[in-house]
Amino acid sequence: MPDPVAKTDFKSVDEYIASQPKAAQDALKRVRSAIRKALPRAEEVISYQIPAYKLHGSRLLFFAGWKQHYSLYPATDRVVAAFKADLTPYKVSKGTIRFPLFKPVPAKLIERIAKFRAQEVAERERTKATASKKC
Repeated sequence: MPDPVAKTDFKSVDEYIASQPKAAQDALKRVRSAIRKALPRAEEVISYQIPAYKLHGSRLLFFAGWKQHYSLYPATDRVVAAFKADLTPYKVSKGTIRFPLFKPVPAKLIERIAKFRAQEVAERERTKATASKKC
């Protein structure tokens, strides 16, 4: 994550990635590419000062760069359970999946997680809509 004193009012994902150390930029570009491939209709935004992806107004997935790793959020209980075997090499805690910066980006896994999150959010929205119709 950038130094707290550094600029934090990012206007775009390009600006966010450019603010990261060179070593992190390449990994973050690959993460971004994997998410965009999986969610081509998702809107790319900055939310909570990190890149986020929205579909039909709902935030699906965030990513952020850190000194030694990059993270995907949210790692919901359903995501962690569905990808348990795939996630064993990575640190997973408190809604976060941490990937080491200096290892290859698991693009296919990130694509699958992004698609899973889109389904998870769509199901939640359908459940909300059904519940509100009953009221």
